[in-house]
Amino acid sequence: MGRVTERRRVLRIRDGAVSERPDTLVAEEPLEIRLNGKPLAITMRTPGDDFALAVGFLVSEGVLGAADELRNVVYCAGATRDGSNTYNVVDVSTAPGVVLPDITLERNVYTTSSCGLCGKASLDAVRTTARWAVDDGDDGDGPLRLTPELLAGLPDRLRAAQRVFDRTGGLHAAALFSEQGELLDVREDVGRHNAVDKLVGRALRDGRLPLARSVLLVSGRASFELVQKAVMAGIPVLAAVSAPSSLAVDLAAEAGVTLVGFLRGASMNVYAGQHRVALRAAADRG
Repeated sequence: MGRVTERRRVLRIRDGAVSERPDTLVAEEPLEIRLNGKPLAITMRTPGDDFALAVGFLVSEGVLGAADELRNVVYCAGATRDGSNTYNVVDVSTAPGVVLPDITLERNVYTTSSCGLCGKASLDAVRTTARWAVDDGDDGDGPLRLTPELLAGLPDRLRAAQRVFDRTGGLHAAALFSEQGELLDVREDVGRHNAVDKLVGRALRDGRLPLARSVLLVSGRASFELVQKAVMAGIPVLAAVSAPSSLAVDLAAEAGVTLVGFLRGASMNVYAGQHRVALRAAADRG
């Protein structure tokens, strides 16, 4: 609710010169997500797009997959002594008849890299929960093919759209692009997984899932959890400016996701789904 950044005084030292000045920091606060009135998970996030974050989280958990499965999203009463609303508790209500998966009061075990499960168990969990096969869509346009040149231009477009990062330098971002490289949406958050949830949640509320023929670009590295979120949203291409983890590569290969890492300038590594990268132009230049 408007608390995206906060101001703090800092001691600034530059080349031996000392001064005090205010500094702009990205805000970080807990968000409790409730499902039909019952506590489900707590995530540390940058306030803003909280409803989309909660809905996107539930897409990644296999609870929601279509707009008509969502009844409403509301802020719950705050927990302060004076009774004011903290806007840090969100309750998501599902539509009548929606069958809920078996979810404990802790976040679903396969969604964190520290869950302690073996790789195969994590992969199996995503496979059995995903609502759609990751494919190139059925719109008659043929197989999805992206040139290295198109992929190389995406980070600059993401960076240009990061408004809060320019003021703080402390946010991750996730952006959704069309196959033509058009920026469709961008979200920022202190956690890269939250930024992706915000994108996916907005897409569900707009009735746009699955997100076939789209490209998800994330700042930082590509973890298993981010590939999982792409799979659950039906996104066929995930690109990251840094490295993927081994389990992220395994899941991408298993699910048919094109996974690109170290996307920096004209350089990139394609770890899975190489068939979607059109290499002819690059090969012709030698």
